Amino acid sequence: MTTPTIGVLALQGDVREHLTALATADALARPVRRPQELAGLDGLVIPGGESTTMSKLAVTFGMLEPLRAFVRSGKPVYGTCAGMIMVADKLLDGREDQETLGGIDMIVRRNAFGRQNESFEAAVEIAGIPGGPVEGVFIRAPWVESVGAAVEILATYDGHTVAVRQGNVLATSFHPELTGDHRVHAYFVDLVRRARR
Repeated sequence: MTTPTIGVLALQGDVREHLTALATADALARPVRRPQELAGLDGLVIPGGESTTMSKLAVTFGMLEPLRAFVRSGKPVYGTCAGMIMVADKLLDGREDQETLGGIDMIVRRNAFGRQNESFEAAVEIAGIPGGPVEGVFIRAPWVESVGAAVEILATYDGHTVAVRQGNVLATSFHPELTGDHRVHAYFVDLVRRARR
């Protein structure tokens, strides 16, 4: 099977780290800034960063509706931190004008684990990822307040849901791309390969 092509939304956030992690997981990774660059992708990563800024830039660059269409197409999408906020159907503590793409029937609370100076790292056990816990980097991280019946909870930390999946859409509160452990990206690349079959 040919190598899957996975885009990383490059409007804002830790794009380079995701490109590296995906390449390590045997995917052809490329940055995506314009609607036409979504064509030909097998999957898409929405990185961590600042969710309100990302939302505004998506509107400014005419990306919001094409991104929503990509999510609705059923192709795999993975959101980390701000990306988790972007793929949530509903949002708490967001700006009134903040847009999301939807894709996971969940309510996400922004900055739930605290502000920048309260960022931390913790071991997180994720269902479906072998080899023991992954190191979760939580930076102004959200958590999932509640999920619908179709959502699978993959991980919790300190009593809060921090990793979920609904169909081909995956989301984590934390940043696995900021560690040298690329098992979460390998899991996502495998999801992309299976979706192509």
